[in-house]
Amino acid sequence: MDEQGRAKRPGGRSARVRAAVHQAVTELVRERGYGHFTIGDIAARAGVADTSLYRRWGNLQALLSDVLLTRLNTQSPMPDTGSLAGDLRTHAANVAREVTGPDGLALVRLTLALSGEGQQGLKARDELLADRTSQLQAVLDRARGRGEEPPDVLQVLDHLLAPIYMRVLFGAGPLTPDYLDGLVDRLLAPTGPSRRGAGERRSDA
Repeated sequence: MDEQGRAKRPGGRSARVRAAVHQAVTELVRERGYGHFTIGDIAARAGVADTSLYRRWGNLQALLSDVLLTRLNTQSPMPDTGSLAGDLRTHAANVAREVTGPDGLALVRLTLALSGEGQQGLKARDELLADRTSQLQAVLDRARGRGEEPPDVLQVLDHLLAPIYMRVLFGAGPLTPDYLDGLVDRLLAPTGPSRRGAGERRSDA
């Protein structure tokens, strides 16, 4: 096979290295927690040179952001069920399954920890949020194109995703199907948060 053919081949060594690095990060986050491992530790665990990691990602925060976003897109991709309620229920269930999995809590804490890592950490966090928000917005735009009346993307974050993460972080209760469906029902209800002004709050919140 010529060089051009090899360049076009999907996967290959680059994909294997990326997968090994992502797995190493996930294991180290679970075992040690954020702030207790370095690029060198990741490289050693993955069996690659640390210079390869710096060349590809630049710094630890950018690598962690890539791991988190890849994990989200793989484990909880944006659904297309044909209705907004169906999309949000499916998405909520996927997110709940991801954050309650073996590495879920550690990765949620990692996302929060990035915010405290100076400008590089904030940049990684903002890029992660921007990418996920853009995907949510596409779901809402698709619903609007079908003639539905979706909430705005910040309301989805506030009233659907934030409660899921808060329950996991503080152990405030299980993420049961009934609980997740209730979040979606309240978000989409005509008198729910999606139909109020951004500054209003539910009296029972």
